Amino acid sequence: QVQLVESGGGLVQAGGSLRLACAASGSMFRLSFMGWYRQAPGKERELVARISNSGSTNYAESVKGRFTISRDNAKNAVYLQMNSLRSEDTAVYYCNADGLTGLRPGTYWGQGTQVTVSS
Repeated sequence: QVQLVESGGGLVQAGGSLRLACAASGSMFRLSFMGWYRQAPGKERELVARISNSGSTNYAESVKGRFTISRDNAKNAVYLQMNSLRSEDTAVYYCNADGLTGLRPGTYWGQGTQVTVSS
């Protein structure tokens, strides 16, 4: 089993920055993709950014040029640097990972961290 723990959410003014972090723990696991999703009130969960274990990234159009995803494979950690935040970025942000526990594939989720952008 893999546990994902997020940190770094909070309240920030529009135009400000936040950095989210997520660390994976467990035993006998290997992660391929790691990423961030978000869910605003009344909306479906959506992909924000994703990164492979070789460093390939993809972003939602709405965050391109403002958010940067990075990863530390040695620490099994993924980060999301969020700049030029807008009120529409307000959401619960969830860390996500795909990988193997032993030989069993799985998709793992963190508990979520709230990001609130005030205008």
